[in-house]
Amino acid sequence: MLRVDIVKQLGEFTLQAAFTSEGRVTGLFGASGAGKTSLINIIAGLLRPDGGIVEIDGETVDDTARGIHVPAWRRRIGYVFQDARLFPHLSVTQNLDYGRRMNRLPDDRAQRERVIELLDIGSLLDRRPGKLSGGERQRVALGRALLAKPRLLLLDEPLGGLDEGRKLEILPYLVRLRDEANVPMVYVSHDAAELRQLATQIVMLREGRVTSFGGVKVLSPTGR
Repeated sequence: MLRVDIVKQLGEFTLQAAFTSEGRVTGLFGASGAGKTSLINIIAGLLRPDGGIVEIDGETVDDTARGIHVPAWRRRIGYVFQDARLFPHLSVTQNLDYGRRMNRLPDDRAQRERVIELLDIGSLLDRRPGKLSGGERQRVALGRALLAKPRLLLLDEPLGGLDEGRKLEILPYLVRLRDEANVPMVYVSHDAAELRQLATQIVMLREGRVTSFGGVKVLSPTGR
């Protein structure tokens, strides 16, 4: 369960968002500048709200009234960016292992093999990121995030930098993650077609405000 009820002033822009989601994939939908990335950065702990509460799995990670702010590194959240952000000097295997080692988690060979199979990246393990396609890099970034054993996975426009062919390549893997990985996700996109395929609940943002919340039906012009 994810509960967000926050306000954040960013220059002249005010983000004020409130929703509670128990969906496997919560889609944050809105035009560029609607506040989507700022909102997931607050969930991640990278930004502190000026006021309000963030709860993840029943744990309060932000509560301005009580002075609570759990730092990002303690939130057990995986974050996948649009540009993958792999380490170019490390192999795919080393990139995959980075999050686990940074979080001082024991090696879990069964989980590693499961994630590698789930994302179909077994043939890439000895390569460096510079030798991968955009879609392959994103699959490795997803694997790295999952191997850190997050309780929530944030994806900020993960297909935004890919052409249509690469998007069609990686979408099935995202659907598999939704159905098989058992990790709830918050998925940021301005592409309604993407979210119709992937999301189970939608938070629609416009100019920093939640204008609709519900199933994927809210993406239709009439909301039905």
